[in-house]
Amino acid sequence: MREYDVAIIGGGIAGLSLAYFLAPHRSVVVIEREEGLGYHSTGRSAAEFVLRYNAPDVCALATISKSFFDNPPEGFSEVALLKQRGGVMIANAEKVDRFEEVLRAEHRANPEIQRLTVDEVIARVPILRPDYVAAAYYDPHFWDIEVENLVQGYVRGARRHGAAIIERSDVLAPRRDGDRWVLMTSAGDVSAQTIVNAAGGWADPVADLFGVAPVGIVPHRRTAITVDLPEGIDALTLPEINEIDEDFYMKPEGGRLLASPADATPCEPADVQPEEIDVAWAAHYIEEATTVPVRRIFKSWAGMRSFSPDKLPVIGFALDRPDFFWLAGQGGYGILTSPALGALAANLVIGATAPEGFDAVGLDLSKFSPARFEK
Repeated sequence: MREYDVAIIGGGIAGLSLAYFLAPHRSVVVIEREEGLGYHSTGRSAAEFVLRYNAPDVCALATISKSFFDNPPEGFSEVALLKQRGGVMIANAEKVDRFEEVLRAEHRANPEIQRLTVDEVIARVPILRPDYVAAAYYDPHFWDIEVENLVQGYVRGARRHGAAIIERSDVLAPRRDGDRWVLMTSAGDVSAQTIVNAAGGWADPVADLFGVAPVGIVPHRRTAITVDLPEGIDALTLPEINEIDEDFYMKPEGGRLLASPADATPCEPADVQPEEIDVAWAAHYIEEATTVPVRRIFKSWAGMRSFSPDKLPVIGFALDRPDFFWLAGQGGYGILTSPALGALAANLVIGATAPEGFDAVGLDLSKFSPARFEK
């Protein structure tokens, strides 16, 4: 039986980033049930990095993560992890007042935001309909994340420090053996002192498997489609397009246009598939806001975004099981905050203080503790 200090359940971005930061300090095994790492939420992300437009604590985590993305450790990735995309925020005539409210707030936080006239936004984003857009601004602080390079950087770094990664293996019938957990897996038995629950949409069922009280992690389905752009439109030059209340968003993807109705439908944890109604809404928004004809949908898919009851991540040891660590509930921001959350979780597992950068942004780490749901 293989023995480790820490067994991480889940090979998505949460588990892999933790393995990367933890492996230099503890012996680690990552156990993933699917045939590939990052199969569910990680592999179906829109791959967007922003410093704003999320809850304040999430924005603080993004700020901490930005330095890692900009200057990853030597050998982590052969390509830059972020590529500037820029983004336009648009509103129709019915939402001009709401637009002005958002613009004032965002401009205070980011003076680089530029208000655009309708003509200016059409010049920048020629696929937009001038009869739809009544107000717009441009924010340069949108980036595309090179997700595959990020994931592989975490994997290589974790393995370089001795971490084992087991794929295509469920955890079955965990039991106690003295001060350790013994996990039956399809790849053989594994023993560990500490269990990390990084199972994404399955976080609560995994907790139940280990006799730990669930904290209320609920997966939500989000849908996206891609369609062909008209001839003459260069996807490389297009910014991301966001509706002012996030009724939808669009961005280039593989030379095509990705669109999402920004749905967030509670669902059971599963290999989620897109619903016809959500695909139809995505196509509707394309034709309502742009001149792109939806003659065929090249691809449609759905992914899970798993939220805690207060929409903040759950990070820390369970009150009822001090050898069971939560790393779950990252919502739709697990990839963009993974450098910060992976480093924080690693420090908490080994009993160290918060990593460099956390004091500077003034984060109250008790907001992330599972104790807030277990009292």
